[in-house]
Amino acid sequence: MTIWALADPHLCFGVENKSMEVFGPLWKDYTQKMEAAWKAAVAPEDLVLIAGDISWAMRLEDAVIDLKWIDALPGTKVMIKGNHDFWWSSSSKLAKIMPPSIHFIHNNAFIWKGIAIGGTRLWDTQEYNFNPFIHFRENPKENKTKQWDPSHQEESEKIFERELERLKLSLKMLDPKAHLRIAMTHYPPISADLKPSRASAILEEYKVDICVFGHLHSLKKDTPLFGTARGIHYFLTSCDYLDFAPIRIHTQQ
Repeated sequence: MTIWALADPHLCFGVENKSMEVFGPLWKDYTQKMEAAWKAAVAPEDLVLIAGDISWAMRLEDAVIDLKWIDALPGTKVMIKGNHDFWWSSSSKLAKIMPPSIHFIHNNAFIWKGIAIGGTRLWDTQEYNFNPFIHFRENPKENKTKQWDPSHQEESEKIFERELERLKLSLKMLDPKAHLRIAMTHYPPISADLKPSRASAILEEYKVDICVFGHLHSLKKDTPLFGTARGIHYFLTSCDYLDFAPIRIHTQQ
């Protein structure tokens, strides 16, 4: 049995004019690329981790078609919320519409074949900055006179601190007898050079073995990003970074 990961599919089968293809040729036919690569790699007995930004839908009912598309692919899936998953609702509502092969983490943890998985979305933080690793495309509609507002940073910090508490809450629920402990976050929990952070300290406290995340796009691929630090393997799994193919993060004999 193998564990795979692929984040940020940004599906749009249920909404119009939201295809990621507008972001350049790399995204052309991206759902077809994902489907082909997924079917070529993932076996029915495998597990696939999807670390957020699943659907562009704004309403839960509009996300169902995207969830059914994922459900039809091989494997058992576990997902968390991303910053664009506005359709994401309460646990009770999600449970009612979630297809059978998909499980979600929302203020809880998921136990599967001796593997314990927890996590949360996280948020932006001033602790680290990924701008040097990103190919930025100029937006002609951008307001270049826009001024920095310190209140935005204050609000982001409040959200980030709440997310850290949610991370602790979820990881507390991990089965202590699990032979593998995985954390899923949407935003990266650590800098590219793997220096300690508030989030990574929590992952270390709860003895996480692997952390998968996404969120970052248009990355320069000539610079090594993330890796292993203080006993934790960090995997960036944004689909465009992985050429839309799931990455193998663990094989269980």
